[in-house]
Amino acid sequence: MSHPTRHGAQRPAWRHPTLSRPNEPERPTRPTRPTQPSQPTQPTQPTHSTGPTHDTRSVSHTGTGEPERHPMRPSPGLELADVTLTYPDGDARLTALDRVSLFVPPGTLTAVVGPSGSGKSSLLAVAATLTRPDDGRVAIAGRDAAALSAAERARMRRTTIGIVFQQPNLLASLTCVEQLQVMSHLAGRSARRARARALDLLDRVGLAEHAEHRPHRLSGGQRQRVNIARALMNEPAVLLVDEPTSALDHERGAAIVALLTELTRANGTATVLVTHDHSHLPYADRALELIDGRLGALATNH
Repeated sequence: MSHPTRHGAQRPAWRHPTLSRPNEPERPTRPTRPTQPSQPTQPTQPTHSTGPTHDTRSVSHTGTGEPERHPMRPSPGLELADVTLTYPDGDARLTALDRVSLFVPPGTLTAVVGPSGSGKSSLLAVAATLTRPDDGRVAIAGRDAAALSAAERARMRRTTIGIVFQQPNLLASLTCVEQLQVMSHLAGRSARRARARALDLLDRVGLAEHAEHRPHRLSGGQRQRVNIARALMNEPAVLLVDEPTSALDHERGAAIVALLTELTRANGTATVLVTHDHSHLPYADRALELIDGRLGALATNH
């Protein structure tokens, strides 16, 4: 077999150095010479300053984990860069997010706290690609959300982003295992494999014995566990969690956050937990505060 060269001529195909073609005389071999040491490869220098790499950018010069302004680079996990979001407010506009930058590496949980109206829900909506920001960029698992069509963003939410809502919103007519299987069906995946994964996830959140139970037979904490398992059904790269303990007592709430931390490590997801409860912050790898649309480090340790 031969291959065309740049100018259209045919050149012989590559041949293993110790083998020859049938009926082809072997060429005389040349005596081998000691291999000369090659020059050490020089590390590639960046053409311009790009700042620290993602692995070292969890804390920047401001101490908030905010990346410096630079073109977004493909990376796993979740990244927001200089995101600004405003809403109409009479003749003016209300700023919900003010140049927010955030990087969440895979396998880590970042907690965001803040008072009501500080922009926490807006942050999750932008990270989930439900709302387009006025300015800035959002990358999910290395893909720039702004470059995607509405249909592509919808598919990303089905396959790459998991959302744990404040209220479980389980379908009353479906069993626990069916709640999870619906997610796989929406993503166009195998029904047989979906049931096996759903049962495995329910076991991991401590609900194996409740797989065939409907929501009315579950406690509030159990429903929230189904909510978490459902969000993980399609193996998302990013997990967004909105006040998962607001309707639970302290003990059950702590158990839910501990479970989220464990599943984040096990599944390698980049998890953002929005919470009002500072007692959950020790479970997080990093805790940030959102006030008046500005994201930064906590003023004090809690």
